[in-house]
Amino acid sequence: MKEFIIKHKFGVMLAISAIFTALPLIITELGFLQWISVIPAALVLLECIRDKEIRLKKMYGRGLVFFWIYYAVVLHWFFYMYPLDFAGLTNAASLVVVLVACLGLSFLQAVFSAFAFVLITAISRMKTVEKLPLLTPFVAAAVWTVAEWFQTVGWWGVPWGRLPLGQIDATLLVRSSAIFGSYFVTFIIIAVNFLLAIALKNTSIRKLGIALSISLFCLNLALGVVVTATYREDGEAVRVAAAQGNVSSSDKWSFDSLDNTKKIYADLTERAATDGAEIVVWPETALPYVLLSNESLCTYVSDLAKQNQVTILVSAFTEDDESGLLYNSLIEVRPDGSFGETVYSKQRLVPFGEFVPMRELIMFLIPPLANVGMLDDDLLAGSESLVINTESGNIGCGICFDSIYETLMLDSARNGAELIAISTNDSWFRDSAALDMHNSQSRLRAIETGRYIVRSANTGISSVIDPLGNVKEELGALECGYVVSTVHLRSNTTPYTVIGNAFVYLCMIFSAALLIVGFYQKLRNDKFINNC
Repeated sequence: MKEFIIKHKFGVMLAISAIFTALPLIITELGFLQWISVIPAALVLLECIRDKEIRLKKMYGRGLVFFWIYYAVVLHWFFYMYPLDFAGLTNAASLVVVLVACLGLSFLQAVFSAFAFVLITAISRMKTVEKLPLLTPFVAAAVWTVAEWFQTVGWWGVPWGRLPLGQIDATLLVRSSAIFGSYFVTFIIIAVNFLLAIALKNTSIRKLGIALSISLFCLNLALGVVVTATYREDGEAVRVAAAQGNVSSSDKWSFDSLDNTKKIYADLTERAATDGAEIVVWPETALPYVLLSNESLCTYVSDLAKQNQVTILVSAFTEDDESGLLYNSLIEVRPDGSFGETVYSKQRLVPFGEFVPMRELIMFLIPPLANVGMLDDDLLAGSESLVINTESGNIGCGICFDSIYETLMLDSARNGAELIAISTNDSWFRDSAALDMHNSQSRLRAIETGRYIVRSANTGISSVIDPLGNVKEELGALECGYVVSTVHLRSNTTPYTVIGNAFVYLCMIFSAALLIVGFYQKLRNDKFINNC
């Protein structure tokens, strides 16, 4: 064992670093680990930067090792989905699906993220950076930040494992997201780790490295304090509720469960209204039917809203007039029983759950994966972050997967949302850590947008979150009930609402500029040598 560790010390260091960096996303009480857990990986990178005999191709492999392990730990909860009997799969097919989901999705994320190791090494070997070794941590932080942002691009990118999620319970450390976005927190975490790694490796600049790392940590903390100190509870007060029927995916899709589902949500809505709720949000596809084409269901929801004098946001399917294909939508039912004209449709669909990318190839390679969804046809994706103008206020919307993509919630705030409602179905996660991880994404969105968020989940976690990322009310996993709270309709703008991901673009420009300067210097040097 000792010989193995010595022979593969870089791999061991990367594995340890990846595991301990991922753990705080699962157990947020361990958030402090992230401020030192990347150090082993940073030491490997620094050694490889110094040894120019190590080719960039090898650095890609090492990046692949780190990120594959990191994402596999983060996405471990896929195994809680076994068996997938609700999707009609056998135990053997279920095992194939969860293995492919956990290890395959982790690998897919790693394939792209691994280029971060290549770029960090390539840029840090440039003469400009070599002369200023304390520039390397900022190069690493910038490249890492861009790599994290890249996960929002394309269906293959799933930004589930963002570093700031590990700091969510130390909310002061993520409130800088209201100014620069959560990617800024990623930048600070990576820069601190690399500065400490350089301090360990280079005694001549040890004190300066430690001083800079402490300064960056304090800067981020200070920004969080400023956001907290300047926060004002303004805007009209409204009582909102999130209903949680605890109707799992294996139950709600069976026809004989409809009557039970209707009774549950009628009871929860009535109780929430009695508790003063003016707006009641139902979870994702609480009624898994094409609602507006079903007269009896329309009458049921309409009567419920009218009898209780509440606005109900119902998640159900809507149909595209031309293709006949379905959208996963959020529909307003007003206190007078009428249906609102604005219907929000989910913009970010879940791969293999709501649509199958590269369907023919997947059907050939892994047939069970193509059949894991509950629907025969792919859903259509919505194209706009529409705001529903209710009697109580303007409500921005998100459905499940939407909440992990910051620009969708950002668009809602820019379009006039005074409150954001998120309707989600997390019953696939059972009672795993994925429930908290998904709820934490909404906490980041609340900070970034400066909006209250009311989040309704089929089986948990349902919550009401304030604009500082605090959970005001929460109903845990596998419980039937509702949460209700007074929120404020806010029309203010956070700095992040104004600038968006400008910080990420600055990181791109910074990294690209160093690359261009480095190549230019290399070309000049090669030309000089040839002339000689």
